[in-house]
Amino acid sequence: MTGAPQPEPVDTTTHIARTALGLFLEHGYEQVTVDAIAAAAGVSRRTVFRHFESKDEIPFPDHAERRERARVFLAEPGRGADPVRDVIEATEYTLADFLSDPDLVLRRYRLTRVVPRLAEREILEHERYLVYSRRHLRLHLPSGSRTFEPMAIAALIDGMHRSALGDWLRSGGATDAMADLRSGTRWAQRALAAATDDAVSTSLLAVVPNTPTARRLLQDLVKLDAPERSRPAAGDSVAG
Repeated sequence: MTGAPQPEPVDTTTHIARTALGLFLEHGYEQVTVDAIAAAAGVSRRTVFRHFESKDEIPFPDHAERRERARVFLAEPGRGADPVRDVIEATEYTLADFLSDPDLVLRRYRLTRVVPRLAEREILEHERYLVYSRRHLRLHLPSGSRTFEPMAIAALIDGMHRSALGDWLRSGGATDAMADLRSGTRWAQRALAAATDDAVSTSLLAVVPNTPTARRLLQDLVKLDAPERSRPAAGDSVAG
């Protein structure tokens, strides 16, 4: 005879963090000591510090592992042919991982709303995800890409992620964050395509007949397009 389904075991790091978040929200962040967290979690103070370097790290048990999974995701064999698509898929993967533990993420959000230094820490944690996106884009964008593009594209896609996740957090988990992210990244892809079209359209290749009239017209166009510095500035003397 089988018993009732057992809950999935929670690793010690997450268990300590969940326990601490409950205490922080109930009693106030500054009022809760590491000893109180250890006692409530049923572990020693030493165990708490084996998993977290400081009390300020306890609300963030998930970021380091999630960033590593995102790094591995972008390094998978076959990645790089479409680096923008890779970064979008990695961002979707990261958001799905956030949403897989809504209780922890929502309680942390409530805490960061009342503890400014933890809000700053959350921003810093999010910035660290961008390191891998920018690196992947620098490595795999076409060789003629402008130097600002890896940073700009990574920031644009990350902005869609932050917007979708932020709306989800503020709604208490009621919005469809993944649908919002995908809508945002589709918009970003259209914006990037339009920017590429504009860059391409600055040059024009034309085939003209090799006749005296065509050559004279082309010479006139070259003169019109001559750099401004080749013309005398106002007030300059043109006499020898």
